[in-house]
Amino acid sequence: QVQLVESGGGLVRAGDSLRLSCAASGRTLSSYAMGWFRHAPGKEREFVASISWSGGAISYADSVKGRFTISRDNAKNTVYLQMNSLKPEDTAVYYCAARNGGRSVYKESYDYWGQGTQVTVSS
Repeated sequence: QVQLVESGGGLVRAGDSLRLSCAASGRTLSSYAMGWFRHAPGKEREFVASISWSGGAISYADSVKGRFTISRDNAKNTVYLQMNSLKPEDTAVYYCAARNGGRSVYKESYDYWGQGTQVTVSS
C-alpha cells in the first residue's frame, strides 16, 4: 500500500514560482518511478514530468520544459516539482503518481495517485 499527499499549491501571479511536494507513506518509495500530472478545466489529465527510481532518468512535457524541475529525495520519501516562470495556462489541479516500475509518460501506467493540489496563476 502506498499513500501520496500533495502540498504547496496556491494562488500566484504570472512569472512567480511555486514548489510542490508529494509525501509518501506505506512502502519505501525508492523502488518506484514517480510522475506529476495536471488537470485543467475542459482538458484531459496530462503528463507534466516523470523521474526514475534512481533519479537518473527524467522526462518533461514540452509545455513545461525549461521552467519546471522534478526531483526526489528517497531518504525523505518525498518528490518535488519546482515550477518557475509560471503562466496562466499552468492553472490546474496537480497530481502526484507512483508506479512500481520504470518511468512513464502515460497516466494509465501509474498505480497510485494523490488527491491533488490546486495551482492558480493570475495575469
